[in-house]
Amino acid sequence: MASAIHEITPAEAAAHPAPESVVVRFAGDSGDGMQLTGGQFTLSTALAGNDLATFPDFPAEIRAPQGTLFGVSAFQINFGSIEIETAGDQPDVLVAMNPAALKTNVDALKPGGLIIADEGEFGQRNLDKAKYASNPLTDGSLGKWQLMSLNISQLTLDAVKPFGLGNKEALRCKNMWTLGLSLWMFDRDRAPLIDWLKTKFAKAPTLAEANIAALNAGHAFGETAELAGPMKQHAVAAAPVEAGLYRTVTGAEAISLGLVAGCQLAGVRMFFGGYPITPASAILHQLARMKEYGVTTFQAEDEIAAIASAIGASYAGQIGVTSSSGPGIALKGEAMGLAIMTELPLVIVNSQRGGPSTGLPTKTEQSDLYQAVYGRNGDAPMPVLAARSASDCFAVAIEAVRIATQYMTPVMLLTDGYIANAAEPWRVPDVAALEPFPVCFLAEPPAEGFLPYARDTKGARPWVKPGTPGLLHRIGGIEKAAGTGNIDYSPANHQHMTEARRDKVSGIAVPDQQVELGETGGKLAVVGWGSTFGPIHQAVRRARARGADVSHIHIRHIWPMPANLGDLLKGFEHILVPEMNTGQLKTVLRDQFLVDARPLNKVSGQPFRIAEIEAAIADYAGTGGRELVDADATELPSIAAVNV
Repeated sequence: MASAIHEITPAEAAAHPAPESVVVRFAGDSGDGMQLTGGQFTLSTALAGNDLATFPDFPAEIRAPQGTLFGVSAFQINFGSIEIETAGDQPDVLVAMNPAALKTNVDALKPGGLIIADEGEFGQRNLDKAKYASNPLTDGSLGKWQLMSLNISQLTLDAVKPFGLGNKEALRCKNMWTLGLSLWMFDRDRAPLIDWLKTKFAKAPTLAEANIAALNAGHAFGETAELAGPMKQHAVAAAPVEAGLYRTVTGAEAISLGLVAGCQLAGVRMFFGGYPITPASAILHQLARMKEYGVTTFQAEDEIAAIASAIGASYAGQIGVTSSSGPGIALKGEAMGLAIMTELPLVIVNSQRGGPSTGLPTKTEQSDLYQAVYGRNGDAPMPVLAARSASDCFAVAIEAVRIATQYMTPVMLLTDGYIANAAEPWRVPDVAALEPFPVCFLAEPPAEGFLPYARDTKGARPWVKPGTPGLLHRIGGIEKAAGTGNIDYSPANHQHMTEARRDKVSGIAVPDQQVELGETGGKLAVVGWGSTFGPIHQAVRRARARGADVSHIHIRHIWPMPANLGDLLKGFEHILVPEMNTGQLKTVLRDQFLVDARPLNKVSGQPFRIAEIEAAIADYAGTGGRELVDADATELPSIAAVNV
């Protein structure tokens, strides 16, 4: 079975050049450890110097029945020697640990892609659970793909037999065998993962050695097996990057680090009040490990208590922070109005998921934009920001803290399930280069007398710590008199205070909107927000390479919007707005700027693929994209001919 190592010749290298990027998807039962496998493959890929983006995709059930279609957990990674901005459209390789994983994921695999299947799990019982009438590994139905059918289960049992594990415990090492094979296929170093396993199972060394044996066995299988066709080793070169310190980071991690950095730049401590909810819980978990940076975390009994405690902390002189997803944000709505009425700084992180109600707890969506901009009783304006990627969450979190403290207002920061769970390389910033925005508490009564609702040039009222001598004042949710803060129901006062709160938010200074790619005017602008950045950017880049007159605009400041955005949009003949909802930003743009924005909507719980946006650009206005091409440019090919 063993074969000599074959050094490729220059001619062979030219005939089969190293790929610029590869997309791999691991899929299996919820108990097969696919998220752990993907996470460790991501670690090895980052250490190899590749750029990368990941997409964890797991079921909502805590433990769905084994082998069922709705219990499949998957992890996709796109990595390469070029700039990677999405987790990839179609996988090049699908690792399927059972029939259900194959059935729910195989249609996403690109034609000619490689399937690695554990034939040991393709017994009749599992085939029935996956609704297969016959075994797809033997009936020819997978003919459009390359198939490598291996008895991974038995190979794992053989590898860990010396360690005396029971059958159930031994089979839990399958993911490590599969990871070992994957590391060989893409020329990855095993040493960091071996060290990780020794650390993880430090109190159970037998389990550590068994998992290491499975990892090594999978790697050795790739090295030594005399297999025809699909078993090849692919070397993906490191991506060119700026010099600096890098780490992989998820959106939840980056938001947590950004919130801490923002509080440090403001010179105040942070109080986080939260309640567990998918996919926002990871922020609470992360911040709970950062107490040395002046962070207090509190897991409340419910969503209302979580935000109310954060408001109390803001009143006491700390920066109150809370986070949730759509259902929890709905429960927090009245308390958001309290923070708006009391004019206290507060940061609310909304990690959006599919809705309404409980909806799709573990799937991604962008359907809370209306809720963020409009979703409170009364006229209750609030600044809204949206992060575009996992690494972008750091800067956006700092910006949220800056606006909250400088304008004495709650701020909502929008991410989504994809951003929260996805990982990508992040260049750790030079902390010394971050610009501080220190908070100035009012410490003594002004000469002209203390007015708790007096306003500075930005429209912000003073921030007073309770108990400061001479600065006793009334606070609460009932309408306040201008200046004094006393209760005042009078019509003229309510008109005045409503307009003052509105004007404060609408007057927030935000940067002018930039064009991410393309010109500042032309035939088509593709306008996005949040996690659609990657697929939009790549789709516009590809379309422009074929001569299309198309630009990409991506909005970070959702409310208030940049002052130049209206004029910028009016410089384009057409506006296309891809969103993972039924057209919410499209409606806001029409409302604010009276432009004919057209929607491209997706509400499947999955992120946009590049090809979907590329097809919309090419087929825009029913002309196959030809109206977007300059007269002297090469005609666009049909979407079916585009290599995606």
